Amino acid sequence: MFSRFYYVNQILKMAFPIMMGNIGFILIGVGDVVVAGRHSTDTLAAISIATSVTSCIMMFGIGILSSISAILSNYKGEEKSLRRYLGYSIKFGCFLAFITSLMIFACIPLTDKIGISSNLVQMVKDYFFVTAFATYGAYLHCALKEYLQAHGRVHFSNFVTVFCVFLNLTLNILFVFGFWKVPSLGVIGLAIASLITRYFMGIVLLIYCLLKKVGSIPNKTILYKSELSYYKDLVRVGVPASFAILIEFIGFNAITVILGRVSGLYSAAHNILCTLTSVSFMVPFSFSMAASVKIGYSNGAKNYNDVKRYSWTVILMSVCFMSFSAVIVRMFPEFLTKLFTNDIELIKICIPVVSILCFFQIFDGLQVSLSGIFRGLKSTKIVMFSNFIAYWLISLPLGFYFCFKLNMYLLGFWYGIGIAAAVLCVMMFIKLIFCLKKMN
Repeated sequence: MFSRFYYVNQILKMAFPIMMGNIGFILIGVGDVVVAGRHSTDTLAAISIATSVTSCIMMFGIGILSSISAILSNYKGEEKSLRRYLGYSIKFGCFLAFITSLMIFACIPLTDKIGISSNLVQMVKDYFFVTAFATYGAYLHCALKEYLQAHGRVHFSNFVTVFCVFLNLTLNILFVFGFWKVPSLGVIGLAIASLITRYFMGIVLLIYCLLKKVGSIPNKTILYKSELSYYKDLVRVGVPASFAILIEFIGFNAITVILGRVSGLYSAAHNILCTLTSVSFMVPFSFSMAASVKIGYSNGAKNYNDVKRYSWTVILMSVCFMSFSAVIVRMFPEFLTKLFTNDIELIKICIPVVSILCFFQIFDGLQVSLSGIFRGLKSTKIVMFSNFIAYWLISLPLGFYFCFKLNMYLLGFWYGIGIAAAVLCVMMFIKLIFCLKKMN
C-alpha cells in the first residue's frame, strides 16, 4: 500500500510542468491586460468587453478538447493503443475551430446592440474580426497538448507556452505602441499578437509530435469505427464539461458586459480582479489536470483504490494552496492591483472587492479539483448542472440585487460569485462521496 506522499508526488511530477504551462497561458492574458492598461483605459475597457465574449465562445471548444487527456488515459488503462488518436484529435479540433470562428464573426454585427459606450464599439469589432481567425491555432495547440498529456509528455508543450509569454508580450508592445515602420494599432494590435502566438504554439506542437513519432495521422478520410467511438466519447464527456466551463465563463463575463453599460471603469476593474485570481487558479487547475489523467488511467484499469486516493489527495492539495494564496492577496491588495493599472479610480474600485475574492479563491480551488476528478471518471453531467445552478440561479440574481438595488455595483456582483462558489462545491462534493462509495 502506498503512502499519501506517493500520490502527492505522482500528481506533482505531472502537475509541475502543466502548472508552468498554465501559468504561462494565463500570463499571456495578463500581458494583454497590462499592455492595454498602459496604452489607455479605453483600450483596457475594449479588450475587457471583447475577450469576455470571445473567451466564452472559445471556451466551449476548449472545454470539449480538455477531455482528450482524460478519455485517452482511460483507453490507456484499458490497454488500447493511442497512436491513431493523434490524427483523430487534430481533425476534431479543426472542426470545432471552424464552428467557433463562425460564432465569433456573428458577434461583429451584434456589437452595436449590446449598449456599450460608442467610443468602444469599433475597437471591440476589430478585436472580434482578428480573433475569429485565431481559433484554428488555439484549438490545434489545445488538442495536441491534451494528447501529449495522456502519454505523460508534459514538459515540451508547457515549455512552449512559457516561451510564448515573452513572445506575446513582445508582439503586444510592437503592435500596440508601434515601433519603427510598424504603426501603433491599439486594440487590433493586441488581437494580431494573440493570433500569431496561438498559431506558433499549435504548429510547434504539431512538428514535435511528428518528429517524435508520438502518434500517426491517417492518410485515408474513411471514418473508422474507433474514430467514431472516440468522437462519441468526446461529446459524451466533453460537452457537459464544456458547458460547465462555459456557464461559469458566461456568468463572469456577463458581469463585464453588464457593468460596461454603467461605466467602462467597472468592466476594466472586473477584468483586473478576474486576471488576478486566474493566476493562482492555474495551480489547482494543474493539480486537477494531472489528477484527471491519473484517475482516468486508474478508472480504466479498474483500480478503484487509486481512484479514491488520488481524489482525496488532489482536493487537499488544491484547498491548501488556494488558502495560502488568499492570505497573500489579502495582505497586499493595493500592490497587486497596481501591477495592472496606475488609474486611481480603478484601484479604488478594485480594493474593496479583494476580501470577497479571497473567500472565493478557496472554493474555486475545491471546485476545479472536483471537476478534474469527475472528468477522470468520465462523469461530467454533475459538473454542468452544479455550475448552472450556482452561477445562473444564484450568482447572477444575487449580483443584480446587490449591484442595482443596494447600489454596491462591482462589489455586489462579487458577493453573488462568492456565495455561488460555496454552493457549487457543496453539491459536487456530495455527489463525489456517493460515487466513491459505489466503488468496490
